[in-house]
Amino acid sequence: MEFLLLEGPEQTSAYWTVTLPEQDRDVFHWPGLLLAPVLVVVYADAGRYLDRYSEPDKASMGLGGSDEDWPIPYWFIDAAFSALALQLLVVGEGLGCCFFGLFGHERAVSRRFGVPEGQRAVGAVAIGYPAPDDQHPSASVERGRRDLGEVLHRGHWGIPDVRPPEAGR
Repeated sequence: MEFLLLEGPEQTSAYWTVTLPEQDRDVFHWPGLLLAPVLVVVYADAGRYLDRYSEPDKASMGLGGSDEDWPIPYWFIDAAFSALALQLLVVGEGLGCCFFGLFGHERAVSRRFGVPEGQRAVGAVAIGYPAPDDQHPSASVERGRRDLGEVLHRGHWGIPDVRPPEAGR
């Protein structure tokens, strides 16, 4: 994975110029996000994985020929984990952060900031001080989280087991 670090108003505003046209900013639901002093765009690079798995100690795995050799493209997984680790680090330092996707703007961001071919943005992390109040919480906040019994499948996938774990089970 690779990281594009954008610091300060000049660099971060260049990002927003590419991804959020000026006329749309008045209706943008999270205007505080535009004030974040740091943005980190997290990139995944399939080529690095293909090169690594072409080396003699890994070649026997058969994953060095093409990205289609990978049933699950781990370059995206590792990049996503690094974005999560970054967020944990940021929060541990008493700052706020927000992960968001580039969606239809990935190519424009890559062109604007000279990102080499082959790099794929998994998302961006805005870093700054948390806002004292969130004017526009996401609708998903109201939805809440699914119950543990809906997501935890003990021993098999089937009818959710909502019983609490017992010793020896």
